[in-house]
Amino acid sequence: MGHDSFTPPAQQSRAGAPRAAGQGGGRRVLVVEDEPGIAEALRYILQRDDWQVSILDRGDLVVEAMVAKPPDLVILDINLPGLSGLEVLRILRGTKGLEALPVLLLTARGQDAARQLALDYGASEFMGKPFANKALVETVRRLATV
Repeated sequence: MGHDSFTPPAQQSRAGAPRAAGQGGGRRVLVVEDEPGIAEALRYILQRDDWQVSILDRGDLVVEAMVAKPPDLVILDINLPGLSGLEVLRILRGTKGLEALPVLLLTARGQDAARQLALDYGASEFMGKPFANKALVETVRRLATV
């Protein structure tokens, strides 16, 4: 089941005090992750940095969603139902207008082989799971400025 709504980040903390503006600047990130706990953790982390986050849980839903409303960045799991993250990445890199879109590939697979495979398919960056929240945010910020 896909989740396709862009949810604006909260502008205040739980205590009601204004929250410092993040560096996402309201830009859109599409998270493609089939593990609900990881997908929601990514949403939470990125919304706190002022990103609008949309989540899909199947690889075969990505291209259609991108044509309708292209994000500024994609975070893509390698192991997905429908189409694998690598297959989605191959399609994106061959689609006019999406070939330069920043893509952060996530995987729980063995690091070295998966990293090389991700880069061979055209990933902008690779990150293993589990990931550190700070490293994720820094990587997303860096990719979004390219």
